[in-house]
Amino acid sequence: MDNFDPAAFAEYLSRQERKDLLRFLTCGSVDDGKSTLIGRLLYDTKLLFEDQLATLQKDSAKHGTVGEDIDFALLVDGLEAEREQGITIDVAYRFFATEKRKFIVADTPGHEQYTRNMATGASNADLAVILIDARKGVLTQTRRHSYIASLLGIRNVVLAINKIDLVGYSEEVFNEILDDYGSFAHELAFETIQPIPMSARFGDNVTQRGDNLGWYKGPTLLEHIETVEVRGTEAERPMRFPVQWVNRPNLDFRGYSGTLASGTVSVGEELVVAASGRKSTVKSIVTYDGERDSAVAGEAVTITLADEIDISRGDLLCDADQRPEVADQFSAHLIWMHDEPLVPGRPYLFKIATKTVAGSVTEIKYNVDVNSFQHLAAKKVGLNEVSVVNLSFREPIAFDAYAADPATGGFIVIDRLSNLTVGAGMIDFALRRASNIHWQAVDLDKQRRGEAMGQRPAAIWFTGLSGAGKSTVANLVEKRLFALGKHTYLLDGDNVRHGLNRDLGFTEEDRVENIRRVAETARLFVDAGVIVLCSFISPFRSERQMARDLLEPGEFVEVFVDTPLHVAEKRDPKGLYRKAREGRIKNFTGIDSPYETPERAEITLAGGMASPEELADKVVDYLREQGYI
Repeated sequence: MDNFDPAAFAEYLSRQERKDLLRFLTCGSVDDGKSTLIGRLLYDTKLLFEDQLATLQKDSAKHGTVGEDIDFALLVDGLEAEREQGITIDVAYRFFATEKRKFIVADTPGHEQYTRNMATGASNADLAVILIDARKGVLTQTRRHSYIASLLGIRNVVLAINKIDLVGYSEEVFNEILDDYGSFAHELAFETIQPIPMSARFGDNVTQRGDNLGWYKGPTLLEHIETVEVRGTEAERPMRFPVQWVNRPNLDFRGYSGTLASGTVSVGEELVVAASGRKSTVKSIVTYDGERDSAVAGEAVTITLADEIDISRGDLLCDADQRPEVADQFSAHLIWMHDEPLVPGRPYLFKIATKTVAGSVTEIKYNVDVNSFQHLAAKKVGLNEVSVVNLSFREPIAFDAYAADPATGGFIVIDRLSNLTVGAGMIDFALRRASNIHWQAVDLDKQRRGEAMGQRPAAIWFTGLSGAGKSTVANLVEKRLFALGKHTYLLDGDNVRHGLNRDLGFTEEDRVENIRRVAETARLFVDAGVIVLCSFISPFRSERQMARDLLEPGEFVEVFVDTPLHVAEKRDPKGLYRKAREGRIKNFTGIDSPYETPERAEITLAGGMASPEELADKVVDYLREQGYI
């Protein structure tokens, strides 16, 4: 420590801070050598400590696949399951730096099952290193990863043709693969493609040239990533500040906290709340270290404004002269990441920046064949498929097209029941409604209509297996309400399929659309002040939740007719269970299609344990107790 020079150390830190940062990922098919390449980069740039090297040598002896040599993939594949199987499962991020630049590299899985993880790694990358095994050439997963990288806005690519040593360092093989990839990639949006033949295991063309590739005159991988220019940065885009939290520590302070997604902001600058159009000026910019005059993209700050205006979590503050668009319907590209397919009409949550809204896919325009770029007609979107879809949200949101600003144009899709992230997407453009269509205000509302009828309007939703007794009980309930002078209407599953839904079958997609139409119809009856009774199997919780969400709190009463399958099957008044067992009816609830039991039904009726009359009385008693009649 006697030789420690504070000034030199401070200069070193300053020099490190001034270096620009390149985020890149490695992707491609299984066993192309992605993890090995990153391990070799870390090893050759002298960024491993002695204890890491000792552990790596020990792990190589236990898990390695390269004989007595060091298995560099083990530096990145940290999960035990990854080491046992020899594959990458999760995204692994590593930081390293050279004299010229700092780097964050993401090692992404090559296995098709983990394509969703690759998309996660690509979402923040400036450059993609796409590896190809020289023995295998361009594979389907190579094409899929290239397409997703292009879709997510990556414009610079390194085509790393790896394991060139296993084909005798052949220039002819290299050129054949390059031609094959070029014929596919010319339709993608890449601006630069730098091909590099390499052997990640032995280090050829990773950081040094080696003696076996004299015919190659281009840069090594390290030379290229140190010097490649990545055009466009977050700071150069229009200012976008998604509000993450309204900071109100006392009566004298109200600030809006979040991370500046793009652009710059300064004290005195005029901002606008994108959705409402209300304007104010920046009074102060507060950070952990105190107040600042300005902030740039990527910095977490709290902004205070000169005026008291209504701003909540999820609102978007932006440059008053460069506003985003505001809409509630969109065309978008979607990458599906869940085993259960996406079905049009099914409600999901969509999160864009800090804003979460309810919505659904209204139309699947087509799926994309990643091998040929053909547009394929589809009724659902399966795991790892890429589709172009139309979206509809329950409320307008402020957004930019993903190509203009990924921070406010990208979104994730969340399952409302499991809270799992099931998809990710990129908004392409807004879908415009006809400008002459507006919601017509009326003087009479459902409360006044209901009061005139002496009742509280609601949708009484009977759900259960086929043969559970739903229609029988609903019919008895309606007769009792009619006898009491109440205004009712009964919507029955079989009846609506003779008219409103006669064009629908019994696939999962058609069942979702069946319930969506019925729920919209029930909402109209409730708006008219009527008590509407809906008798439908409605097997999926998400669709019943969709129906509930269309109505105001207290207007949806879920009645679960809980009849065991063996009792319903024994009744089988239409012979449907027998036909389903014989395979003559497909997608039959309870046999080859699931029924998801309600978790919080307002009324549960023990079907098969009491007479229909007793069950009907229980429903009427509930309606009377809750003030509906």
